[in-house]
Order: sequence, then C-alpha cells, then structure tokens
Amino acid sequence: MKLPRGAVVAARVADDHEVALRTAHEERLTGYLVLEPSATLLLDEDGAGVLTVADGVPVLASHTGTGRGGADALADLAGPGPVKVERRAVDASALADVHDADGADALAVAPGEPARVLTGDRDLAAAARERAPSDHPGRDATADPLASFLADDERIAALREDAREEAKRRADEWGFADELD
Repeated sequence: MKLPRGAVVAARVADDHEVALRTAHEERLTGYLVLEPSATLLLDEDGAGVLTVADGVPVLASHTGTGRGGADALADLAGPGPVKVERRAVDASALADVHDADGADALAVAPGEPARVLTGDRDLAAAARERAPSDHPGRDATADPLASFLADDERIAALREDAREEAKRRADEWGFADELD
C-alpha cells in the first residue's frame, strides 16, 4: 500500500492497541496509524502494521513484515504489550485515492474488526461500525481474523516463545528460577 507521507500528529509508545484506536476514533483522524507491537520493539522482529482511518474509522490494514493485508494483517498485529504508535494525518482526497487503488480490496477490514481483534473492546468496535459510511470498503469483508490467526503456525509459535521467555524472566525476577527446573 503506497501512502502519502502525511503530517505526524503524534508518535509515542502506548500500553496497548486500544489507546491508538480509541485516540484515532475520538480525534476523527483521517490518515493512518503505524503500529509496531512489542515483539518488534523488544525482539528486533521486522515489520509494523499500517491501518488507514477515515474520520476515525479503520478502512485498510497491512503488515510491512509479513506483506499480508486485511484480516490477516490484523492477526499479525494481535498480541499483548506495548505498541509504538505513530498517527499521521492525510488529506481526505489523497486517502480516498489509496482506498480506491487497485488491490485495496485485499487490504479492506470491516469497520469494527481492528477494535475487536486487537483490543476486544466491543464498545469501540460498535462505535466504529456506527460511524462507518454505508460504502465502507470492508463492510462486506468475510475473512475471519481469528481463523486467520489460528492458521498462522509461525505467529503462534512466536507468541508461545515470547510467553516462555517472559515467564522465565519473571520467575528469575521473583526468585522462582529453581522451581522451573
């Protein structure tokens, strides 16, 4: 997905994806979010998620590391922990060109899917669906992000390994290292 550069509205590390999505929704951002999950920040993994938003409503999703789009990109972004968030504002007509470009349909997400998949926040998902226009490109998206995530053996293995390492770190920190042997 080729995006116009856009003006940086904010860049910071947030506790989770909910902060990023809620802020974009409340600000009615037209532009995009660049989301780098904790695995990228802490483990030097490649890639970030890019989520376009129109009036605060998610439209397209892609992942720069996996090259996947739509529901698959959301599955690639799913996971706990901090996330580096960059919000960029883009002119609505320039963003409309991106949304109408060839291949954009493969990147489309239903309006509430990013909130549901990345945060589990049903209220935020409902608010995005309610605000979305009737011609939203992802309204008819039929891909199931959970099924996509569960089918990604590499992503699940990486999350398990992250959890193991975090458990070991905490066990050492709390003095339970001998209990793990």
